[in-house]
Amino acid sequence: MVTETTKLDKPIAQVLGFFEKAENKLDAMTGTKIIKVDRNAQKARATIAERLSATELKAFEKIVTSSSNIDNFKAEYCHQDAGHPVFSKDNLRYMCDRL
Repeated sequence: MVTETTKLDKPIAQVLGFFEKAENKLDAMTGTKIIKVDRNAQKARATIAERLSATELKAFEKIVTSSSNIDNFKAEYCHQDAGHPVFSKDNLRYMCDRL
């Protein structure tokens, strides 16, 4: 059975706030930015990059610079009737399946 509760919302928000403050403090002290590494995403990017042409690879590198760029790309081009001015239809489908 599933129940709906809001008892955990406040503690979760406090913990997330704590981590955000720590990241911001570290950024301010050292001038560095914490980047979370996703090993599966790195493998997917490598396999996608192997099959792209030079022109497609340049466009792909612009897409994978941030997770928001990837999300925007998927929202715009990863549906049934989508086409892309740079990527071939097969490579576009392959990218959408892997990202």
